[in-house]
Order: sequence, then structure tokens, then C-alpha cells
Amino acid sequence: MEVERVQAIATLSKCKDTIPSEFIRSENEQPAFTTQHGVTLEVPVIDLNQPDRQNLVRLVSDASREWGIFQVVNHGIPNGVISKLQRVGKEFFELPQEEKEAYAKPQGYQGVEGYGTKLQKEVEGKKGWVDHLFHKIWPPSSIDYHFWPKNPPSYREANEEYANRLQRVAEKLFECLSLGLGLDGGDIKAAIGGDDLIYLMKINYYPPCPRPDLALGVVAHTDMSTITILVPNEVQGLQVFNNDHWYDVKYIPNALVIHIGDQIEILSNGKYKSVLHRTTVNKEMTRMSWPVFLEPPPELENGPIPKLINEENPPKYKTKKYRDYVYCKLNKLPQ
Repeated sequence: MEVERVQAIATLSKCKDTIPSEFIRSENEQPAFTTQHGVTLEVPVIDLNQPDRQNLVRLVSDASREWGIFQVVNHGIPNGVISKLQRVGKEFFELPQEEKEAYAKPQGYQGVEGYGTKLQKEVEGKKGWVDHLFHKIWPPSSIDYHFWPKNPPSYREANEEYANRLQRVAEKLFECLSLGLGLDGGDIKAAIGGDDLIYLMKINYYPPCPRPDLALGVVAHTDMSTITILVPNEVQGLQVFNNDHWYDVKYIPNALVIHIGDQIEILSNGKYKSVLHRTTVNKEMTRMSWPVFLEPPPELENGPIPKLINEENPPKYKTKKYRDYVYCKLNKLPQ
């Protein structure tokens, strides 16, 4: 076993009303001290099905410049497809520990796919109150089914159905982001790998935590990918850093949460903002989320789009292979 799972630690901690010291964040990170209480941030909510295309482009572009995060409704993915995705994910994490460990990341494995707890270099040895499962869901050529649970039996079908629907949402978002920069509709998608773009699913499982005032599920970070499309469960927990404070993000029923990631910030030469966010945990309830990270192929070089660069707008970011970018970020090395 790579490390003791948070799910197991949570069961033990429940009786003691305390948590191990490696989960207690420093004071400048603790939610009790750093959250702007009594204020819930209503990030932009965008109707993806509106007939006025120009207005849709403007709304997506404005939200990506000012916030780096927004929610979309009327996105075309039926509620039943999302419910099924949530149900099979929850059922996997409720399996006996031994069965889940069959999908654990192999020893010495350098990738992120598989069941696990630790993801990146931990600052000051502190840990996040979360277990996770990663696997690719698109394109078919990139999928390794070893990392897909065989139990529950409908797991594969639910994820494949969601992946098929998700592509249409992604296409629309990339087109809006492209047009919002004054580019052609297909420019951003082409710049990040076209049909070779990889859809990486992550299921986050945050068990009840006796001291949610002291712990974090996932520490403050920006996503490395292009965009993240996220399904939450009903338990609040996402926080965004805005105007020097941390705010809770109010969920909208059946909405998808969209994060702008580092690669979109880079290729837009800083016009779009990668959102700084973190997750808190709950004392009574299990929180779960299903982000899908849309990643360029590992060998693809990403940098500011040449059409956006001129004497007045010199490049603000280096061009580098996505694989190298990920390595530096996970190991806390300068880019």
C-alpha cells in the first residue's frame, strides 16, 4: 500500500474527534481563519444553449478573463447521465479496501492513473484529506482499462456515456474561448492537440473530517490542464481566491463547473486567467467531485499562440512540452 488511505484514517478519527497532525494545515491555510465567512461567491452562470452566439462568446470570454471559473447550465448532458456517473463512482469508493487496492498505482509508476492518496510533492509534509481515482476516458487510443474499476459492473458504461456527451460541451467552450480572443473558432483546439486532446477523469473522495476547520481536501492550486469540467456532489466544498480572500462557491443544481487551467492562460498570453482554488471538507458528510482535465498530448509544445504576439504583446510565457510542464509543477520546480 502506497500510504494509509484517508478513508481509513477518517473512520479511526471519528471516534477520537481529532485528526493526525500531518493533516493540520498551518494557520495561514486553515479554513477557519482564511475563509470569508457569511459570503458565498456566485461565479458567473452561463446558459450554453442560448441562441445568441455572440452573447455566449462574450459571457464565456468575460468570465475567463475576470474569474477563471464559471458554471454552465443547459449544457446538453442529461441529468440521468450525470447521476449514473456519480452513482458508480460512489459505489467504487464504498467497496472493501482490498478491492479498491487492486486499482492502486503500481510501485515506481510515474503516471497519475490509478487509485491513490498522494499526488504531488507535499509542502512541509502536510497531507490533503482526500483519496482519489484517476483514469483517462478519451480518446479510446489513450485509455488503459486496467485502471477502470470492474465493480460496480455498470462503471464502464456510465463513464463512456459521460465521455461521449462531454466532448460536445468541450468543443463549444473551446470555440467560444477562441472567438473571444479574436481568433478563428478552431484555433485553440488545434493549438492544444486537436483530436489527440486527452480527457483525464479524477474522482475525489473526501470522507467526513472531525476537524474541517483545520484541514483541507486539496490545497490551493491552479489546474495544469487546458480547462477542467467538474461535476460536484451536493456537499459544498469548492473555494476560490478572489480579492485577497477565500470564498465558498455556490453550486447550481445540474450545472457543470468550468475551471480555466494553466495551458489556456499560457496560450492566451495571460488574457484568460487560470483560477486559484482549493477544497474544504465536511464534518458530517462525504464530499465527492468528478473533474475531467482536458490535457494536451505529453509531447505537444504549448506556448502563447503566435497570432496573439506582437511588439506591444511580447510572449509572457515559455513554450515547452506539456510533459515537462507537468513534471515541474508536480515537483514544485520553477517553470
